[in-house]
Amino acid sequence: MINRSVCRFLPQTFDKILIANRGEIACRVIKTCKKMGIKTVAVHSDVDSSAVHVKMADEAVCVGPAPTNKSYLNMDAIMDAIRATGAQAVHPGYGFLSENKEFAKGSLLHIYTLSLLLLGYPVMIKASAGGGGKGMRISWNDEETREGFRFSSQEAASSFGDDRLLIEKYIDNPRHIEIQVLADKHGNALWLNERECSIQRRNQKVVEEAPSTFLDPTTRRAMGEQAVQLAKAVQYSSAGTVEFLVDSNRNFYFLEMNTRLQVEHPITECITGLDLVEQMIRVAKGYQLKHKQEDIPINGWAIESRVYAEDPYKSFGLPSIGRLSQYQEPINLSKVRVDSGIQEGSDISIYYDPMISKLVTYGATRAEALARMEDALDNYVIRGVTHNIPLLREIITHPRFISGDISTNFLPEVYPDGFKGHQLEADKRRELLASAAALYITTQLRSQKVLGSLRVPSSPIECNHWELCVELGEGHHSMEVTKSGNVYTVEVDGGKVEVSGQWNLASPLLPLTINGTDRMLQCLSRDASGRIVLQYLGTSLRVLSKLAAELNSYMPEKVPEDTSSILRSPMPGTVVAVSVKPGDTVAEGQEICVIEAMKMQNSLTAVRQAKVKNVHCKPGETVGEGDLLVELE
Repeated sequence: MINRSVCRFLPQTFDKILIANRGEIACRVIKTCKKMGIKTVAVHSDVDSSAVHVKMADEAVCVGPAPTNKSYLNMDAIMDAIRATGAQAVHPGYGFLSENKEFAKGSLLHIYTLSLLLLGYPVMIKASAGGGGKGMRISWNDEETREGFRFSSQEAASSFGDDRLLIEKYIDNPRHIEIQVLADKHGNALWLNERECSIQRRNQKVVEEAPSTFLDPTTRRAMGEQAVQLAKAVQYSSAGTVEFLVDSNRNFYFLEMNTRLQVEHPITECITGLDLVEQMIRVAKGYQLKHKQEDIPINGWAIESRVYAEDPYKSFGLPSIGRLSQYQEPINLSKVRVDSGIQEGSDISIYYDPMISKLVTYGATRAEALARMEDALDNYVIRGVTHNIPLLREIITHPRFISGDISTNFLPEVYPDGFKGHQLEADKRRELLASAAALYITTQLRSQKVLGSLRVPSSPIECNHWELCVELGEGHHSMEVTKSGNVYTVEVDGGKVEVSGQWNLASPLLPLTINGTDRMLQCLSRDASGRIVLQYLGTSLRVLSKLAAELNSYMPEKVPEDTSSILRSPMPGTVVAVSVKPGDTVAEGQEICVIEAMKMQNSLTAVRQAKVKNVHCKPGETVGEGDLLVELE
């Protein structure tokens, strides 16, 4: 068995390592280096000068301005930093220069890129120098190939400094399962079991787990042995990942080898007890592997959720920017790990990947790991940016996911019209309505007091009965609420719900008990109109008194904007291209402009045939979410 506390001081390794990356992966590498007694050098752009990884490192070097091609992809500047600091090795993390073979000639970490080229539609067009869903498009015909080539090459150049592409056969509706390998410079190589990575959006992984529910021992061993054979065939040395597509009959097809550390490596660490960053450093220095294949266990189950600054209600996640006004990781919970590179007050900008953190839970069984993930998501406090926690929670509690019935098409199959939030069953809806009513009344009662005393000492005895109306979506729900001590009894929709709890309304977390079951709510916002946004399965609603609800019926309704004649930016970003000018006639579906945010390009098209009236943007401009781009007649 492998000791989980495997990190210890290792004499005669490197004295100083430069981390050519940013964010959570840079923090992850720095933590391991500190455990090993190795000094660290962080590189950063000017906007990242106060980033967490910069504060953690022993030294820091600015390598350029915010755009990645002038900083984190600036090979000359990073090589200058290596020479200036005397770093003996470089850890590239993932993304940026991690798979750039030219950069590898200047570092002590060996980089190789292997890919399979197959022809015949459908095909996958992808960046040869990186991954993470960037520079990747699926093409079913010649027209889509031309368009995919344009966008993929531009994204690849922006993300990795290399616009070269691969074209490979696309297998429809497969599972994406990968094998972690570890090899040294002495001809030894191990496979460290698999990771199930099928839950994806825009070809980028969202939820991963180890092991896979789908593989049997025979298939696992066959995939592992072939992955090791590949690593040995190219004399690979370090941690790497061999990716496969697996069909419904457990036939597996080689996809590519990622010659770097993967984003999802923590779940492998959880079930094997190995620190992969430590192993990479040992191998780079020339040590032999300490373990044999028979030493590699599968201890329990681990789940990883990628927490992004994204709006999950827009194409399963369009970027969101802003400053983290409140940030609290659920690390107080048992067997929960959070890998992040941000803190309260950090800015999420348009320049870099929108990942906030990797949230990892593990347990003796899959059910235990999933239950912990549900609790961890409920206890994760993020304010200031829109995030994808509602989508993550919906995925891990969906019956198809729980049963293991998944593929890379899970999200579009389960949500063909896009993610609309959790569809509340009758009992969950009553729980939510009752909780919102209890929170509303608690807020009203607190507003009547000053320093623990009633605002007017001679006021009557506190009211303990209320009639309220709650607006949830298009529905209106009348309810009666009574209070006894800390218990609210709510009659709503023909049922009775008891809600209890001693709430600190200044806290972002609101623990309560609903009909005897402990729940965790977060009040994301509330305003004077009675609108309350709760993070309870990610739902927004409004609570009004009976009188306010009656008066509200006389308020004029806001006329929705005619979106057929205007084009607004669906996200903050940079205008890459404008394809029209005033007076042009555009057809339905024709491209009007392209917006790039966080290295992903999005083509915005006309919803109808019309003449262009005005163009309010030009290439190179930065736009915000909702900004007017083009008007049509």
